[in-house]
Amino acid sequence: MKHFIEKKLLISLIFLAAAVLFAIIFAVTHTNSSKHQPPAPAETTGQSEKLILGFSQIGSESAWRTRNTQSIFEAAAENDIQILFDDAQQKQENQLKAIRSFIVYQVDVIAFVPIVEDGWDNVLQEAKDAGIPVILVDRQINADPSLYAGFLGEDGLEEGRRAARFLVKKCKARKGPVNIYEMSGTENSSVVRDRAKGFREILAGDPKFKIIHSEDGDFLRSRGKEIAENLINASSKKDGLYFEGQKIDAVYSHNDSMTLGMLDSLETYRVQTKDTIIISVDAEQKSIDALKEGKLNCVVECNPNLGPMLMTLVRQIADGKEIPRVTYNPETFFTEDDDFSTYQPRGY
Repeated sequence: MKHFIEKKLLISLIFLAAAVLFAIIFAVTHTNSSKHQPPAPAETTGQSEKLILGFSQIGSESAWRTRNTQSIFEAAAENDIQILFDDAQQKQENQLKAIRSFIVYQVDVIAFVPIVEDGWDNVLQEAKDAGIPVILVDRQINADPSLYAGFLGEDGLEEGRRAARFLVKKCKARKGPVNIYEMSGTENSSVVRDRAKGFREILAGDPKFKIIHSEDGDFLRSRGKEIAENLINASSKKDGLYFEGQKIDAVYSHNDSMTLGMLDSLETYRVQTKDTIIISVDAEQKSIDALKEGKLNCVVECNPNLGPMLMTLVRQIADGKEIPRVTYNPETFFTEDDDFSTYQPRGY
């Protein structure tokens, strides 16, 4: 009887050990096959895993930026792609942390809007070493091209050229000098460099166009308002804007937020600018409204709806395909000479 009990106990121990071993093997296998999955309910058997996109946005400083983010979320939902999102709040160090967290999480693809051009090499090398492709969105960078898959965004050079072409046409019959005041965006960002370069490229052939000053407005409405207020307070005249005694004939603003801020100050101080040519970039609804009201002369579009194309590129990369080094979104421009009845709501 004692022998029988001992034999039964031995068999029980063998079964227990086998069960523990099976549990360990199952846990290891399940962990390795699920390393790209977020902590969510298990999917139905036979359904493919969701792609995970780590996306770092620079902030929400304007209606344009908000729409840009919405476009990406909408397109991700339509394509059944999960997004891990981070708002960098205008700080590069926040973006670096976010990208490293995406690497730790082992997302399938990383996309981010670089605040400035420099300082990305190390983190991009980390992503490459981890086997995670990176897509630049909206702005470009100074880095080894092998560290990222491609760029999706606007053609900043052409945006600057369009602004300048309108100004040249507008001032065709003008004989005297045309003094231009430039409100540029965030310093050391690629879009600022390109919009400035394209603008100057077209004006270079005519010496009557003079950029008398360029001020960093950081793409913020508050800065546009402040810049205009400083110009107004520095001059006692109300028949236009002046810089160091020189009347400003044209204002070239790198984005609508700064432009709308400037218009706020002009209205507050009741400065007359009917003879001042004002050109803006982005084409938010509020700037289009200002164009229709005669407060602006030209608005160059920067298309924020990058979501659908971004998801196409993400899918291509996930399928092991190369994507184009540069992909531009289609854009246009609007002027005071347009038939406003044909305008459609901008949606942002």
